[in-house]
Amino acid sequence: MKIFKNKEHLKSEIGNNKSISFVPTMGGLHKGHISLIKTAKRYKNKTLVSIYVNPKQFNKKDDYKKYPRNLVKDLKILRKLKVNYLYLPTYKDLFKFKPSHRVYLHKFAKKLCGKYRKGHFKGVLDVVNRFLEIIRPKYLFLGLKDFQQLILIKKHILKNKIVTKITSCKTVREHSGVACSSRNFNLNKSQMKIAKDVFNYLIKIKKKTKKNFKLFDSTLFKKDLIKLGVNKIDYLEIINQKTLEKPKKLNENFNIFIAYYLDKVRLIDNI
Repeated sequence: MKIFKNKEHLKSEIGNNKSISFVPTMGGLHKGHISLIKTAKRYKNKTLVSIYVNPKQFNKKDDYKKYPRNLVKDLKILRKLKVNYLYLPTYKDLFKFKPSHRVYLHKFAKKLCGKYRKGHFKGVLDVVNRFLEIIRPKYLFLGLKDFQQLILIKKHILKNKIVTKITSCKTVREHSGVACSSRNFNLNKSQMKIAKDVFNYLIKIKKKTKKNFKLFDSTLFKKDLIKLGVNKIDYLEIINQKTLEKPKKLNENFNIFIAYYLDKVRLIDNI
């Protein structure tokens, strides 16, 4: 595995290779990341992983500082997976140039996490836009756990006619059902138990409301989640993944989207 900290050195190495499979990460690698990388490797292209904790997408300095970082462990995982390239950029390396494409924020950015994390998605799209310009990958691999992020990156790529194709990968979960997340490393055993109970409760209400979205009572369900031990809920909503709107008809397919806190750790999921 070749490691690069400078974009010019990286571009010199990959040259005009138009078959790069790219997996962007913020480190703190877990089973979800491993699944993305394994999927990327099946495409038989050169696989490139980035690790960069992007300050522009954190709206709280404390959250940025506490984000799980373990580069030694991450390097072991990536070498075992036989990743071809790792890009470890500095802030200066990523942000001291003007990209050719402007960031496009679709209106979906104002919903869900966009309501509660001011500037978050602009920060995400800014850094992804820069990665795409530097690497020019054929494929970009993203997880469905971060559904809103995935959709907004898709919209940005389409708007700017960027040739990179997005491959969306299913949410990988712990045995408990809890979605794999780097933030899980900041939870203790008691909190992981609560996260498991939250998952089971979401499954229960999804079954209850699947055929009739009018049975979805956000206020009541939030109260139940607080009783389970959740400290705070940013949102608990149902969204049709195709229309990106709340369902309007019976039997309409939708997912339940949630963002909640266990102490100061913010978790998201969609089921």
